[in-house]
Amino acid sequence: MKSDIEIARAADPKPIMEIAAGLNIPEDHVIQYGRHKAKISLDHINDLNGRPDGKLILVTAISPTAAGEGKTTTTVGLGDAMNRIGKKTTICLREPSLGPCFGMKGGAAGGGMAQVLPMEDINLHFTGDFHAIGVANNLLSALIDNHVYWGNEQEFDSRRITWRRVVDMNDRSLRQITVSLGGVANGFPREGGFDIVVASEVMAIFCLAENLEDLTERLGNIVVGYTREKKAVRARDINAHGPMAVLLKDAFAPNLVQTLEGNPALVHGGPFANIAHGCNSMVATKTALKMSDYVITEAGFGADLGAEKFFNIKCRKGGLKPDAAVIVATIRALKMHGGVAKSDLNNENVEAVRKGCENMARHIRNIKSFGVPAVVGINRFTDDTDAEIEVVKQVVAKLGGQAITCDHWARGGEGAEDLAHAVSEIVDNQTAQFSPLYEDEMPLWNKIEEVATRIYGAREVQADKAVRNRIKDLQQSEFGHLPICMAKTQYSFSTDPQLMGAPSNHSLTVREVRLSAGAEFLVVICGDIMTMPGLPRKPAANNIRLNAEGEVEGLF
Repeated sequence: MKSDIEIARAADPKPIMEIAAGLNIPEDHVIQYGRHKAKISLDHINDLNGRPDGKLILVTAISPTAAGEGKTTTTVGLGDAMNRIGKKTTICLREPSLGPCFGMKGGAAGGGMAQVLPMEDINLHFTGDFHAIGVANNLLSALIDNHVYWGNEQEFDSRRITWRRVVDMNDRSLRQITVSLGGVANGFPREGGFDIVVASEVMAIFCLAENLEDLTERLGNIVVGYTREKKAVRARDINAHGPMAVLLKDAFAPNLVQTLEGNPALVHGGPFANIAHGCNSMVATKTALKMSDYVITEAGFGADLGAEKFFNIKCRKGGLKPDAAVIVATIRALKMHGGVAKSDLNNENVEAVRKGCENMARHIRNIKSFGVPAVVGINRFTDDTDAEIEVVKQVVAKLGGQAITCDHWARGGEGAEDLAHAVSEIVDNQTAQFSPLYEDEMPLWNKIEEVATRIYGAREVQADKAVRNRIKDLQQSEFGHLPICMAKTQYSFSTDPQLMGAPSNHSLTVREVRLSAGAEFLVVICGDIMTMPGLPRKPAANNIRLNAEGEVEGLF
């Protein structure tokens, strides 16, 4: 089998104007970035108001492992399959971050015969959205330090400036830094730090804003620091929100690309799900819902992170009502959750699969607790045996669901037609009873406990006095109604990445809380999770290069 990049390079994609025409987008509202990618004008999006919405389908997964699950690949394959069976479908994905592309993953545009194109562009600079988000974030940093330098009219306490700079790369050396060294001309020295772009509040705002007016308002609401009297200072107080919105204006229009099979895909925004809310942009999802009968979107990592935040944050804020969810699993990953070492995954082990299904079962119950019907998509590998697959089907059947075997990686949409029929049967004949896990009025601490105990299976939540006091202060101010965005390891229901399967009665430790007043949620940082990842011992970047023809190699 060819590599992903070889398959993508051998494809013959349609002109992007043809893809746009299939969605009834007028030519003058398609902003082309070359022959195979474009942005949809915001004017056209405004013209879609009043049209009915299509059905919304979420693709999520079991807790990720080194064996792989294939959530993006399944999203693409299912979208192609839905179109094959006559369902007008658009998929909505996040843009890959350069950090993971050059770190662990080496690419994130699907795989095999279920990819989005142009694969190389999407994985690298694409249409420049992330650069715009990073520059807007760092403009705010520059304006804060400049404001302090020129008299500090807002009376910032330099010890309480909370805004951090960003870069879209895994760079652990920037996590904690000192800025403004070098004397009087360079400002007032203080501690600072960098996050990765996809963990930034500007990224979250970008992905939750409904329109440019809402975007500007949210940017102005960002709390960037405090005075000595602990009065909040916002971005609008130093007139930063206007120029930030200008930098984001063009990026805010959703990106239109296509799958290998020539079906439409909107790829826009890219917050991580382990340290941010993990969903593509609100404007892209809502635009797709107006243009198609069915929309398939993914939320990052396992359902305990991506799906929980999709339901509790994105759907809550956007008034979205999901109709169904697909939980992606692989036999290999289930065996790892059942205690099998990665080196032994090619050997049949029915009992390990059965044990690993405890992880999948909790994710199924969690999804159903939101009132959303779920189906399991088994992303099949060549070494999977019929006996192992049968175990998964039996476990899911006992939970009142259905597990469908898929082969989209090798066969594209054709390999996911059974899953497409099962999903369309659900969304066309059942009415989801969606509701978030908690109400806005629930106190912040109780919201944290609700997610920890009901979704993670934790026994208790622990936090030191400073963290508890911070949450208490936020509760007593204007922020008590906000939803929470949990930041924790993606590899486990607990905060211990080595604790696989479905651990219960563990303790969840909250290390820090960060207010995202513009994004309108509270980031709750648990365990050892970092908002600036580091590169592994052997980063994917070591294998990425240009060949003699000037073509990219190594992006999988």
